[in-house]
Amino acid sequence: MLLPGDRDDPAVYDRLSEQHWDEIVDISSRARHVREAVAALGASTAHWTYVSSMSAYSDDTTVGLDEAGALHEPAQEGDEYEYGAEKVAAERAVAVLGERAFIVRPGLIVGEGDPSDRFGYWAAAFDRAGNRPVLVPTLADRYTQVIDVDDVAVLLVGGSRHGIVNAIGDALPLVDVLSRIRSATGHTGELLEASDKWLREHGVDYWMGERSLPLWLPADMPGFARRDNAAYKASGGRLTPIDDTIRRVLQDERVRGVDRERRAGLTRTEEQELIDQLVRADADPADA
Repeated sequence: MLLPGDRDDPAVYDRLSEQHWDEIVDISSRARHVREAVAALGASTAHWTYVSSMSAYSDDTTVGLDEAGALHEPAQEGDEYEYGAEKVAAERAVAVLGERAFIVRPGLIVGEGDPSDRFGYWAAAFDRAGNRPVLVPTLADRYTQVIDVDDVAVLLVGGSRHGIVNAIGDALPLVDVLSRIRSATGHTGELLEASDKWLREHGVDYWMGERSLPLWLPADMPGFARRDNAAYKASGGRLTPIDDTIRRVLQDERVRGVDRERRAGLTRTEEQELIDQLVRADADPADA
């Protein structure tokens, strides 16, 4: 039975509170919604899983940060919306349930149909380029850390776990992950590497969003993609081999169209314009 509801409606939980619930999985990034749900349904729920985020952490510099790492200050009612702070406040609302609460902090979730377009951007970029160059960020000493959406799904339905876990895969060198994606697409063109400074000066953002290079993180954020996942593994969390995830994402990108409009990355036209500027700068440093 599906019961749709508006979480801004004060009466949204009236029918739900009449039932006993074995499991609730809440993914909201609005702390008020989570607090109200716990108040209405917490007493009648055997187990509560809250999907938080790695963005709850305020420390992006410490490598190997575990679940005890420093968090953002929790959002207060009336504060301007900030994703990480809202997640922290929501975690606190769920934590009052004690041993019945399980808080999951995923990192970048990847897989087919990903609406953020971040991981899939690279499959599309290499695939559409063929034998032409692809623009990449500085690769030395840069890492990326993702988790397959299927692994998260299995974790969320895996029983009465409790506590807090960083739901994330192993930290992998960015150059290795991009090389694996490139190999899967059959790309034979050159990789043109641009510095952080050059990319920023040319209006390219890091990590996500339009006109960005997804997965790129500045050098002053070494901990963001190198979190500790020991508790996740100990809780029975599985890790799909990265090559399997890449194959599925590439197939999905080809079905949806590698040249489609997307929420993250560069269009091929934008990328080519930047490549041309980078090549000219390398040929004549005075033009840089």
